[in-house]
Amino acid sequence: MTAKPSLPEALRRIRKARGLSQEAFSNVSSRTYLSSLERGLKSPTINKLIELCDVLKVHPLALMTLAYLEEDSLNEIDILLASIRAQVLPLLKEAQCV
Repeated sequence: MTAKPSLPEALRRIRKARGLSQEAFSNVSSRTYLSSLERGLKSPTINKLIELCDVLKVHPLALMTLAYLEEDSLNEIDILLASIRAQVLPLLKEAQCV
């Protein structure tokens, strides 16, 4: 995986696609904090990411997938998800053997 992930862009893109303002996140974060995330000035914890995704109504992996995509194509999504599957399945098998 050579692409530099862009969580700020993915977060902003999903928020706008959902028609949400930064104020819509007031139950989980301040507008200033969300703005800082979208500008790449801060990085969220995993717990905060989950809270933000609840507001966005997307699974955190959907947000991360969008952040890692190099281009907007179904082929690129398929390649990325296949790579993730190939990495996760052996880990699950290893965990069952322990």
